[in-house]
Amino acid sequence: IILGFTGSIVFLIIALFQKAPIFHKDLLNKHVIIRTICELLGAVFFVTAIALTPLSSASAILQITPLLVTIGAVIFFREKVGWRRWTAVFVGFLGVLLILRPGYGGFMPASIFALLGALFLAARDLSTRAMKVDLPSVTIALYAFIAFGFSGILIIPFNSPMIAPSLYQIMYFIGASTFGVIAYYSLVISSRIGEMSVISPFRYSRIVFAMLLAIIVLGERPDSFTLIGASIVVASGLYTFIRESILNKPQ
Repeated sequence: IILGFTGSIVFLIIALFQKAPIFHKDLLNKHVIIRTICELLGAVFFVTAIALTPLSSASAILQITPLLVTIGAVIFFREKVGWRRWTAVFVGFLGVLLILRPGYGGFMPASIFALLGALFLAARDLSTRAMKVDLPSVTIALYAFIAFGFSGILIIPFNSPMIAPSLYQIMYFIGASTFGVIAYYSLVISSRIGEMSVISPFRYSRIVFAMLLAIIVLGERPDSFTLIGASIVVASGLYTFIRESILNKPQ
C-alpha cells in the first residue's frame, strides 16, 4: 500500500511537472484497463508468493514471464515463432517444474501464487504492447502505482490484523518505496529512449539480486533444484530473446 500510493504521488508530481495529461482519453481503452487489472493481480499474487514461500524460488519462477509473453504473442498478435524458440519455451517450463517439484516432498502449494503472478505480469506486458503509443509513459506509471496501492488493500483481509509499524519497519518502508519508485521510473525511461536489444537482458539481473538478498538478508539457502531450475529458466528466456533479436534484425 505504502509503495503504491507513494509512487502515485511521485508520478503525479512528475506528470504535472512534465505537463503530461493525468486524465487521458485513451485511459478508458480496453487495453489500458486490462493492463491495470493485470498489474494489480500480478502484484497481489507475487507479494502473496514471497510472503508464503522463499524469495529465491518465487523470484526464480517469476523469470518465466518473458516465455509466457512469447506464447501470448503467438495467440494474440499472430507472431510467428520457430521451433527453436518453442523448444526454449518448453525447456523453460521444465525449469519451473524443477523449482516447483510437484508430487515431491519439497513442493510448496503456495508457489502457485508466483506462477499466477508471472501469468498476469505477462498479460500486462502484452496489453502494454497493444496500447496506443501516444499515451505518455508517466501516465501509465501513475496508474500502475495506483494499482499497486489497491492490490495492497485487497490482501488486507487475508493478513494478520494491522499494527503500527516500528521505527525500524518505517525505515524499511521508506527504502522500499524510494528504490521501487526509482527502479520503475528508470524502466519506463529506458524503455522509451533505449534499444530493447540492450535493455531486455537486464531484466534477468533481478534473479541475481533476489538470490543475494534471500541468502544475505533473509538467511535462505536455495537448494540445488531451485538453482538449477532458475538457471534453466533464465537461459531459456535469454535464448528466446537473442533468437528474436536475430530474426528482427534488418538485413
